[in-house]
Amino acid sequence: MSLKSTTRLLFIATVSLFYSSSFAQLKDELGAIHGNFQIDAANYQRDTIIGADPGSEVFRYNAFGNINYQKGGFSAGVRFESYNPPLLGYLPGYKGSGVPYRFARYKHKDIDITIGNFYEQFGSGITLRAYENRGLLYDNALDGMRVIFTPKNGITLKGLVGKQRTYFSLSPGVVRGIDGEVNFMELFDSILGKSKTKIIIGGSFVSKYQQDQNPTLVLPQNVGTSAGRFTVIRGGFNFNAEYAYKINDPSYQNKYSYKEGQAIIASTSYGTDGFSIMFSGKMLDNMSFRSDRDAQNTIDMINYQPDFSKFHTYSLMAYYPYATQANGEVGGTGEVQYKFKKGTLLGGKYGMDITINGSAYYALDTIGIAPIDDTLRNYKYSTNYGNVGNEYYHDFNIEITKKLSKKLKFTLMYANQFLNQSIVQFNTPDKEEHPDITSHIGVLDVTYRYKTGSAIRIETQGFFGKYNYGEHQYNAAGEKNITNNTGSWASGLIEWTPNTHWSVTIADQYNYNNPVVAKRVHYYYGMIGYVNGPTRISVSYGRQRQGIFCAGGVCRFVPASSGLTISISSSF
Repeated sequence: MSLKSTTRLLFIATVSLFYSSSFAQLKDELGAIHGNFQIDAANYQRDTIIGADPGSEVFRYNAFGNINYQKGGFSAGVRFESYNPPLLGYLPGYKGSGVPYRFARYKHKDIDITIGNFYEQFGSGITLRAYENRGLLYDNALDGMRVIFTPKNGITLKGLVGKQRTYFSLSPGVVRGIDGEVNFMELFDSILGKSKTKIIIGGSFVSKYQQDQNPTLVLPQNVGTSAGRFTVIRGGFNFNAEYAYKINDPSYQNKYSYKEGQAIIASTSYGTDGFSIMFSGKMLDNMSFRSDRDAQNTIDMINYQPDFSKFHTYSLMAYYPYATQANGEVGGTGEVQYKFKKGTLLGGKYGMDITINGSAYYALDTIGIAPIDDTLRNYKYSTNYGNVGNEYYHDFNIEITKKLSKKLKFTLMYANQFLNQSIVQFNTPDKEEHPDITSHIGVLDVTYRYKTGSAIRIETQGFFGKYNYGEHQYNAAGEKNITNNTGSWASGLIEWTPNTHWSVTIADQYNYNNPVVAKRVHYYYGMIGYVNGPTRISVSYGRQRQGIFCAGGVCRFVPASSGLTISISSSF
């Protein structure tokens, strides 16, 4: 390299270094702006074969955009949302456009203050959890003020007050809460040293105020719930538990009962190299807690009552999910994961993963007490915690994942499920309309990566269902009842990823042995997707079968639909 070339490179490097340093200083002075946006739009069509009727508004969309600013300990942001009208299956109250989320936050040393909208969770969420889930279009953000104070390392105190988001307005009730947590290992680090055992204890109290405007009932205007929790962590071992108690809170959810509520949630897990085991259990009794006692569906929920059952990603396994029963349930989940090492008999050249999971949930054994007034439903009942009631749900599944070569791997999965859908999904004892469902489901998922960044995935599923109508197994004419009996299903999918940017998917679900021959329908589906950095675009066309979609025990109804959809998202 010549002296002239070397001098030129040194000059360019010096200028570049000066520019980068100046830009970094300017960025520090002005702060940073970042955000993201997403739009999901659909043009629906009427499809009488599957019972899809979009009504007069065939074009619908869900859209939002976030813009956030940050400089040092200060941050602020806004979110614009638009639904004109919302996609099918989402609550119609979201129709419209506006800015339902805006905040300003300042953090400095031991203080953290937020005004405006914010999300927060105390412990497991059994007393308070304000969060967002776009898949459910669930958003119960608080609008008010929150203060987080850390007087000493290992001690965290929180206080908040505000109203919850209800579509584009606010709930009628005011939510107030305090929470404290102590991490003993951090607090006494100088005394205990680097201890291998971490102990954390915490407690919370949350109350809501709502005026009593009921002309026939005397309703409590201030309702409080309190909880205590602790966590122990040592190496691969983890145990945590929380207990909560709520005073009487008559509401639409519990048929305006004056029964107190309580909950116990506990989980433990242990993990080491190639092996892990987990158990979770819960008991919920009348723990629905809302800032509007008359709210329905997923509106104005203050607390979160977790569902520990496995979240399935395969469509036929997720078709009959479990929804947490806020009025009362008991049950739990267990899971064991093991990795057979390479070179062993079952591990082979590349090893093999196996996961065994089981969940079961039951009704509480309740003992009713005569109504206070026969014309009202404001009764109070007792609970026999030594027994359990009818089965709500179970899911026992096993999943095996194995790599056969550098290019080929497969997943094999089996599940046995039961759902008392009349109670769990529809809150009615009418099994003639909503029978119990027992099913056996199998999945085979094979992926072949024929070159770097390119793959073909083939997935096949089978759902074999049995429907039990109880006393209504036969209709008035003596014929076997087939109401809401969809029989068994078969599903197939092919996904081609030619490179890191593009993907093509075609799929079909076939209701091959529906008792009603005319309903033996193909639910075809096709999609083209594009990804480039933070930008994602997908265009799809096909049919969507009617069902229930759940995430964490919170669910929404998904109606049958047919048509063209497009999704665009990006961030900056």
